[in-house]
Amino acid sequence: MSHDLINSIWLAASFLGLFGFAEVLYHYLHIKAELTRKLVHFGTGILTFLFPVFLSSHIWVLALCASFALILIVSLKFKLLPSINAVDRITWGSLCYPLSVYVCFVMYEFNDKQSILFYLPILILAICDPLAALVGKRWPWGKYSIFGNYKSLAGSIVFFILASILSYIYIRNYASLNMGVLFPALLIAFVAAIAEAISNKGFDNITIPMAVVISTLFFL
Repeated sequence: MSHDLINSIWLAASFLGLFGFAEVLYHYLHIKAELTRKLVHFGTGILTFLFPVFLSSHIWVLALCASFALILIVSLKFKLLPSINAVDRITWGSLCYPLSVYVCFVMYEFNDKQSILFYLPILILAICDPLAALVGKRWPWGKYSIFGNYKSLAGSIVFFILASILSYIYIRNYASLNMGVLFPALLIAFVAAIAEAISNKGFDNITIPMAVVISTLFFL
């Protein structure tokens, strides 16, 4: 049995464990789906950080992402996994997430395995997006609408600040980009914040990572 197959099994078990933990929180501790969904969002991002370490090819990532996309499609059809799906809005975010992870891994693999092309977009997606959403719901200051999508300046500002900090720390410690550190970090964060602001129905799970990847490529 190959190392990739063994590692894929362990990773799949870890993701299933995360889903199961969210279900326990939802059913037995009565934590709202909005919070358990964001927990899964964050946990999924952290687990995907292991992909470049344990998986040697994008084919294995495709297999994992496709498998979980299928699980999520079935859960939507049969109203399973309420800890992820029982939210009071139409969203395709849970399906967009595995797609964005796979695309980021492909960009990483076919660009000389420059880690920033995988880790930074997933890091910003996993941390900045859910925290900005929570802040926007708790303190909905400065509401605005783009393409019929309602967001708040409070959430957008938090997203930009967090993305700037994460980008700066990552670039300073793990990457070497043209134009130094500060300007790339601010531009990457700004483009990602714009992508988050104009996206709705969960499609920010694609647009945010792609915005980070494209803006990062500009500095490589």
